[in-house]
Amino acid sequence: MIAYIEPYFLDNDAEAASAVTAAGKSTDGVSESLNIQGEIVCGGAATDMAGRDFGGMNCVKPLAVVRPVGPEDIAGAVKAALSSDKLTVAARGNGHSINGQAMAEGGLVVDMSTTAENHFEVGYLSGGDATAFVDVSGGALWENVLKRCVSEYGLAPRSWTDYLGLTVGGTLSNAGVSGQAFRYGPQTSNVTELDVVTGNGDVVTCSEIENSELFFSVLGGLGQFGIITRARVLLQPAPDMVRWIRVVYTEFDEFTQDAEWLVSQKNESSFDYVEGFVFVNGDDPVNGWPTVPLHPDQEFDPTRLPQSSGSVLYCLELGLHYRDSDSNSNVDKRVERLIGRLRFNEGLRFEVDLPYVDFLLRVKRSEEIAKEIGTWETPHPWLNLFVSKRDIGDFNRTVFKELVKNGVNGPMLVYPLLRSRWDDRTSVVIPEGEIFYIVALLRFVPPCAKGSSVDKMVAQNQEIVHWCVKNGIDFKLYLPHYKSQEEWIRHFGNQWSRFVDRKSMFDPMAILSPGQKIFNRSP
Repeated sequence: MIAYIEPYFLDNDAEAASAVTAAGKSTDGVSESLNIQGEIVCGGAATDMAGRDFGGMNCVKPLAVVRPVGPEDIAGAVKAALSSDKLTVAARGNGHSINGQAMAEGGLVVDMSTTAENHFEVGYLSGGDATAFVDVSGGALWENVLKRCVSEYGLAPRSWTDYLGLTVGGTLSNAGVSGQAFRYGPQTSNVTELDVVTGNGDVVTCSEIENSELFFSVLGGLGQFGIITRARVLLQPAPDMVRWIRVVYTEFDEFTQDAEWLVSQKNESSFDYVEGFVFVNGDDPVNGWPTVPLHPDQEFDPTRLPQSSGSVLYCLELGLHYRDSDSNSNVDKRVERLIGRLRFNEGLRFEVDLPYVDFLLRVKRSEEIAKEIGTWETPHPWLNLFVSKRDIGDFNRTVFKELVKNGVNGPMLVYPLLRSRWDDRTSVVIPEGEIFYIVALLRFVPPCAKGSSVDKMVAQNQEIVHWCVKNGIDFKLYLPHYKSQEEWIRHFGNQWSRFVDRKSMFDPMAILSPGQKIFNRSP
């Protein structure tokens, strides 16, 4: 059908309203360009939702929400924006951006959820190793990809994020990191082909071989070069079970040395999942000891801590895959062989066995609890960084042990990654050196908190970033958000010119992802 944007605006949207005639067609020709099969929604709950995100700290109203049937509809939205003076387009997955990155003020927001079921096909790459893959929609949720791959084929993607209620296109536009990334790299290192709608309105298939510049631009490209509509994701046989283990450290040096040793081992000589986190040395139920045990029957015994323990403690989180056919004694031997090398505090070891799918969906329970107590809908002033191995000790002394020593009302993740598992041809930027750390301060705001509490959290995040800059810390924001091009230039460093060149090739009018605030729309 020929869809047009209805004249549905609030009274104070004078500029937008003036662009619409009584017949419901915009004078700048935008509506005539929207020749799509899907739906366009102006006003109401759809645009309200598209003007908010999980971060809860930004609220801007789009002109309309486009619910596409397929990539041609998305291309139609981009072409309509191209025919206008100032319209922009943002792809919205499950709305989990933190700082308005998936918003388009006065523009078109593409609701990718309507395309979630467009692709699902398992196949095998040509070649001797017959590696399995699955073609999935950019709007598909990772949790649904997991469940279907495992239940129907006994296969699973190799690299994940901790929370799986995110879209394929969304995480691939950033990186996609979890406890498997030390072995397989981020999710951006585990795709071989994409279908993309560029800022020129073209629908393009790309890979390392075909249209390779677009392929590597889009991966980690923050939505600046194209909207991912299909991804070919590498698969591996799915294990049946996971031995999930947590061990506690009082000394950061021992924690990092053990973590770095684990991620540097060959596959059979390490765990299959390695993460870590910082927690408060106290009985705070949200930030302290009670957050460590894995089962209600387990208790954290603080008498096991030395008297010299500091304000914060550290926990290595590990996972070992195994089959139902593996004997318990064999699994125990594999675990003890690995864990025997570690220098954690005796008596502060916790473990449970979980089905593989349940382990990967472990954050789902946290989501359910957060919704029950009201913290899922409150603001989430999160801060995610990559910090070099060189500087992680200084970061610990200043940030963990001083600035956030009382916790952040949520997880404080820190664990090592390997640069060699990342492809430097993508648009992602990371610190120098083979080993670097991801740090994530995942703040949750109590429902009863006032707005000033959120402001203080945001200010503390800014204080941490400013401290990093002032002290020459080698760091990069992950899921970055800056307000000036100067800051973006600093973020990309010597990759900035490449990023600009890619923008000029694939989105020269700066139509896409205006919420990132990297480029201004060209008239």
